[in-house]
Amino acid sequence: MDFKLELIVLPVADVDKMKAFYIDNAGFRLDVDHRAGEDFRVVQLTPPGSACSITLMRNAAAAGSIQGLHLVVTNIDEARSELADRGVDVSEVFHFGEGGQRPGPDPARASYNSFASFSDPEGNGWLVQEVKEPEPRT
Repeated sequence: MDFKLELIVLPVADVDKMKAFYIDNAGFRLDVDHRAGEDFRVVQLTPPGSACSITLMRNAAAAGSIQGLHLVVTNIDEARSELADRGVDVSEVFHFGEGGQRPGPDPARASYNSFASFSDPEGNGWLVQEVKEPEPRT
């Protein structure tokens, strides 16, 4: 039996502002924007090429509380450039080595060790991680 993670709920205070950021700046695809009455709205968006989507859920108390979401890419430099070109305030590429975080991509360009980070306008935090070829899962 496969258990597939396909949706993450992201608490936000301003659904329209966040919808615009994820479409216009982060390049996500709009899947659903459905309203049922005054208080119920579902906005589902999917990153390019991803099998997992996000749903924006209005919840001002928890807005910006999600940290460490990962977007996996095959080329960290191209991904960072694309986000920056779209107006995202994205960090420079970094990796982890002796003594902690270091500037630039992993010197060996090993998978799972080159990153860039950004936050959406409400403070939810994302890491973009380079994975050249994922390890087979057992």
